[in-house]
Amino acid sequence: MDTIWVSAASAVWLGILTSISPCPLATNVVAISYIAKGIEQPRRVLLTGMLYTAGRMLAYVVLAAVLVSSLLSLPDVAYWLQTRMNQIIGPILVLTGILLLDLVPLRLPQWGGRISQRLREKADAWGSGGAVLLGVLFALSFCPVSAAIFFGSLIPLSTQAGSTFTLPLLYGAGTALPVFGFAILVAFGARTLGNVFQKVTSWEIWARRITALVFVAVGIYFIANYTLEILN
Repeated sequence: MDTIWVSAASAVWLGILTSISPCPLATNVVAISYIAKGIEQPRRVLLTGMLYTAGRMLAYVVLAAVLVSSLLSLPDVAYWLQTRMNQIIGPILVLTGILLLDLVPLRLPQWGGRISQRLREKADAWGSGGAVLLGVLFALSFCPVSAAIFFGSLIPLSTQAGSTFTLPLLYGAGTALPVFGFAILVAFGARTLGNVFQKVTSWEIWARRITALVFVAVGIYFIANYTLEILN
């Protein structure tokens, strides 16, 4: 039971860390402005925010379900993962931590501000329902940090737990929480939104570094214990 709660909390935290990372910032700003455009109607802001969250969760659940189910559906692969997962997770965690620390230059295609703005304009034509589409598209616009967290942390975590739905769902909710929170602040007239956003941006650097160091430390422990077997 403790393991389940730790996995669930880890999935939510990884989602939040993904959302406040620098590279998804452009899409997050567009999402915030889209959700908060009905500032005179707080109920509409809440509805749009929930639909946007649903879109992100849907995208991650479907993608993770396909990947995890594919890995677990093959008997040989499933058996190999069950017997070797602890040995696999160690190097993956170390590599993910290194990527989060920006020690290795990695460049993936990223969506610029113009593309994000065009997507928002298309979503406007769909009304509130466009928030679902926007959530799906923005969720799939991976950059180095978000790709490292999703493929390097969430997928192994979901595979180890055999979770094709719950953990990806929680991760998707975590990615949408900061955006939804800022949109609510805008809708209800938060005057200190700029200061809050700046503080979150500064806090993200330390949160990402601490998480990366934890990943590296845990990864080294797994390597020493399960691969090299020097701690047994």
